[in-house]
Amino acid sequence: MFKTIKNDLPASIVVFFVALPLCLGIALASGAPLFSGLIAGIIGGIVVGSLSGSKIGVSGPAAGLAAIVLTAIGTLGGYQNFLVAVVLGGVIQIIFGFLKAGIIGYYFPSSVIKGMLTGIGIIIILKQIPHFFGYDADPEGDFAFFQVDGEITFSDIFKAFKFITPGSALIGIIGLSILILWEKVLSKKGKIFKLIQGPLVAVVVGILFYVLTLSNDFLTISPSHLVSVPVPGDTASFLNQFSFPNFSVITNSEVWIVAFTIALVASLETLLCVEATDRLDPHKNVTPTNRELLAQGTGNILSGLIGGLPITQVIVRSSANIQSGGVSKMSAIIHGFFLLISVILIPRLLNMIPLSVLAAILLVVGYKLAKPKLFKKMYDLGWKQSIPFYVTVLGIVFIDLLWGIGLGLAVGIVVILMKSYQNSHFLHIEDKSNGKHRIKMTLAEEVTFFNKGAILKELDSLPIDTYLEIDLLKTRYLDNDIIEILEDFLFKATERNIDIKLISKRGVVENPSSFVEFFQSRPKSNLSLS
Repeated sequence: MFKTIKNDLPASIVVFFVALPLCLGIALASGAPLFSGLIAGIIGGIVVGSLSGSKIGVSGPAAGLAAIVLTAIGTLGGYQNFLVAVVLGGVIQIIFGFLKAGIIGYYFPSSVIKGMLTGIGIIIILKQIPHFFGYDADPEGDFAFFQVDGEITFSDIFKAFKFITPGSALIGIIGLSILILWEKVLSKKGKIFKLIQGPLVAVVVGILFYVLTLSNDFLTISPSHLVSVPVPGDTASFLNQFSFPNFSVITNSEVWIVAFTIALVASLETLLCVEATDRLDPHKNVTPTNRELLAQGTGNILSGLIGGLPITQVIVRSSANIQSGGVSKMSAIIHGFFLLISVILIPRLLNMIPLSVLAAILLVVGYKLAKPKLFKKMYDLGWKQSIPFYVTVLGIVFIDLLWGIGLGLAVGIVVILMKSYQNSHFLHIEDKSNGKHRIKMTLAEEVTFFNKGAILKELDSLPIDTYLEIDLLKTRYLDNDIIEILEDFLFKATERNIDIKLISKRGVVENPSSFVEFFQSRPKSNLSLS
């Protein structure tokens, strides 16, 4: 891992600056102590990063869980009771890992994964526009359409243009200009500009701007528009920021319901992120999903034990890592150490960073995830790819991440069913001479209950006086539902003077007396023709 430190160290700095406001913002949106978000970010980086099999995935508190956390804290009667659910959720995730549940991650359609990345990119841009202009009513990390401040995504943007903070807007524009200049021009001029990342320069300039404009009434940036890391006065006050679970409520059924909810949602979000991150990875590494569940479960147990929020792998941080050139898991681990060291040693310096500068960094991340040319590319692939993609994007933007993915997946399943309906068999009309129709029905390699409708429709539409060949030579799997349809058709075939010739690997049968008996006579399962 240390062989790639020249790539991973600069990337870890960028991930650190992306993660810092999100850790704090998600904690605020969750109704949890601010420090809990930092704990989750630190453990997500150091612990989960070390245990994970992902080379470029980054874990931390997840925006998708904010609403669940907010509700659960109230339902369970306090944050310490909620931490018990976080610990139990981690245990359940480890059980998922041992049960090999990670395989679920491989069954999400490509169009939905692309829609998820694009939707997150768009929502990042939309959510960061207010922060970019110095309107910070809604906390960082609130990615839902219906915001915790009572606004919706677009109304918040309109308000931002009415309440522009001059200093924040100016340094936001300067920061964005630095990022664009660094990437488009300077990074191609020398190695020093690749080693020192544009986001670090933008943040340093932002701090200098804040310090130099403190006495300027027009341009000064108030604390409400800066990063807000808790500043302990001494070691005791620092340690007092940690919370510990109240295990006396472990027998409460509601705690277990919340724990299972956290485990399920966090696991699904992680598996989706793993799939998306692997797709973005220029080196095309494949993350072992079951190991990822074990790593996430371990992280959640530790996070819950010391007062942190639930953890998942997160696409915003992961994509920032990839875009910044991260190669190995060292970038995720180092970013966790940066979070830990900075909150201990330099919290006051962190609190001089304008949120608008960090918004500029996230705007660039969002644009790279949602490039306009992707929409045309998906459209050109046809409706079977484009519709699940667009539905996922719209669901994420107008509802939230999990709803968007769920809707896209539902549409994707409908498309699969339609394709399965269409591709279950091939029908060839071979001869109509001598008053007898000769028709050959060749069944597909795998025929399941999804294909019932199409095959039943074809059989019912066969004309009187037909000679039907049913070719099963290429069929390896035949669902029992299809066998029952063929069995029922025998009665209709007799009524309509339809002769049947069954061709299979087991031989040729003319007018079988029973399809059920024919298939059940095989030594193997009646669902396999291999």
